[in-house]
Amino acid sequence: MSGVNPLEELTLARLRSRTSLKWTTHPPDVLPLWVAEMDVRLAPAVAVALREAIDAGDTGYPSGRGYADAVARFAADRWGWGGITAGRTAVVPDVMMGIVEALRLVTEPGDAVIVCPPVYPPFYAFLAHAGRRVVEAPLGPGWRLDLDVIETVAARHRAKALLLCSPHNPTGVVHTSTELTALAGLARRHDIRVISDEIHAPLVLSGARFVPYLSVPGAENAFALLSASKGWNLAGLKAALLVAGPDATADLARLPEEVGHGPSHLGVLAHTAAFAHGRAWLDDLLEGLDRQRDLLGSLVAEHLPQTSLVRPQATYLGWLDCRALGLHTGDGAGVVTDLDGPARMFLDRARVALSSGHVFGSGGAGFVRINFATSEAILREALRRMGAAASGAPAPRGTDTRERAEPARRMT
Repeated sequence: MSGVNPLEELTLARLRSRTSLKWTTHPPDVLPLWVAEMDVRLAPAVAVALREAIDAGDTGYPSGRGYADAVARFAADRWGWGGITAGRTAVVPDVMMGIVEALRLVTEPGDAVIVCPPVYPPFYAFLAHAGRRVVEAPLGPGWRLDLDVIETVAARHRAKALLLCSPHNPTGVVHTSTELTALAGLARRHDIRVISDEIHAPLVLSGARFVPYLSVPGAENAFALLSASKGWNLAGLKAALLVAGPDATADLARLPEEVGHGPSHLGVLAHTAAFAHGRAWLDDLLEGLDRQRDLLGSLVAEHLPQTSLVRPQATYLGWLDCRALGLHTGDGAGVVTDLDGPARMFLDRARVALSSGHVFGSGGAGFVRINFATSEAILREALRRMGAAASGAPAPRGTDTRERAEPARRMT
């Protein structure tokens, strides 16, 4: 490790020059802590791989097994899992497209697919677009998988598949080996195919251990999706890896050839470099995220004592319970509009953009998701503003927010 915190390398002014979704959706006086993009430079190994490819004009079609081999070595070294083998992987455009293509292999239009809300919102949209029927099995106490609820929902709806979010977004929960083994047994009993979204797997923080779903007994007919997109901030460089369990190999062989045309060559090179040569940078990032997780907890206690933060075991996303603020409305089933929720209040009154909890499905109303993969200065300013807004202070319109977060400049 270099000892350099990747989260403290960029000033707010530099970040505002970015043209990605995070930095262009809202006006410049808004601090954007919503979408899952990190405020970091590219890992050096990734930057070198991209520069070399561009200098060489190496911008053709992707080829070879380098990506799968890099992920396999990473999984073996980090998680003690040797389950990624030749013939059981396919490179796909991104994790959500890979999920949809896997579902098409093992379900039919109209089939019920279980999700466990509150959960990553695109699960709903992509399933609906693919013609599958979403059924919810909400998380239980401690935001953990509720196997009894999953079993009841599976039987009632004759579900054919389950989308697992592992680690879980937005709560940051890391599922244990015991939980995953029990889920695999349940899936076998009900003839349910599990597809595990493991995009946040490289981002497990201290105090927790990631367990690949395909590594537990009973999961041999499942699929998993892996990517460097979140761990190394590569959402704009499309490529993900679809991995089949031993008993799903024949299903994977039916994957249409055109699916492999979606990933970009530069995306594959970037993700390969991240898994193969970006581990030291990732370790520095994880140290920084550990500190930011602790800082977020203390800032919430200081500025928003009415709220409660779910301490994440993984990801760089905090799940903040704002129900005590009394800003959300609903019909008892969590049906709200964004205009009613705390996310809208924090945007309007604090000029801080967060993800509204209601879009994560049942159980999300009254919550917000906050992205803490940013500098200490920006996070402190955001929580100061949010606390002031919650206490009724005037919105900081007309305030030069660039000056307020300027301490980050000393970190360049």
